[in-house]
Amino acid sequence: MRAMPGQPPVDPHREAAFFDLDKTIIAKSSTLAFSKPFQAGGLISRRAVLRSAYAQFVYLVGGADHDQMEKMRQFMSQLCAGWDVATVREIVAETLHNIVDPLVYDEAVSLIEEHHLAGRDVVIVSTSGAEVVGPIGELLGADHVIATRMEIEDGRYTGGIAYYAYAEEKARAIEELAAARGYDLARCYGYSDSVTDVHMLEAVGHPHAVNPDKELRRIAVSRGWPVLVFTKPVALRARMPMPPAKPALAALAVGGAVAMGGYLWASARRRKDSA
Repeated sequence: MRAMPGQPPVDPHREAAFFDLDKTIIAKSSTLAFSKPFQAGGLISRRAVLRSAYAQFVYLVGGADHDQMEKMRQFMSQLCAGWDVATVREIVAETLHNIVDPLVYDEAVSLIEEHHLAGRDVVIVSTSGAEVVGPIGELLGADHVIATRMEIEDGRYTGGIAYYAYAEEKARAIEELAAARGYDLARCYGYSDSVTDVHMLEAVGHPHAVNPDKELRRIAVSRGWPVLVFTKPVALRARMPMPPAKPALAALAVGGAVAMGGYLWASARRRKDSA
């Protein structure tokens, strides 16, 4: 969990809006798009890029379960173990803005703006890595991010996970942040597309299903949660100024790219094996 710059002081009556990232704010996997730059930089093989391309299609139409996420964790170790952090910084510095720019949903950006105008903090809560979620959060003006963190030793990624922001852990992290920041969760808002985020949505008083998978849609309808459909990807530059690329942000892609890329590959593989 990480606070974004310029935090306001703790307010016991503060409210917040908690957003999942992929398929909620971002029109596709926010990190999978880095597969081609990483392949060009020699970090992953062409075969891995093709796996990711197929997994993207599966991700857009399906959800994830516990077994798929466990497969993802294994794939993460195989894929990124030994990657040099400096090399990743150089690659992402050259590609981050071009990749993120056309992916955001116009409806999500408007909703973020509305929550800020209402005086609420905006918190992005994502299973993707903090290396990607952090800078995207900064571009969107988020106040905090909660995201998966990868282990680094001697300037290289070990393939291990220091913190895994998934399922029940998202809800725990939200509750911890609420206690620290003084949020009244009964008055807070939540947005996600995936059934794996039910615990996160249950933690707030105003849950919303956004572009939901089949199971989350069923739950939302049964509980009377609003179901939102976002359909208009927009260039982020058209909505808000984007700062120039910074080396501090450039180091950031590997944890998220591996986290979501691995999940997507595992999801695709599982469906293919069961076909």
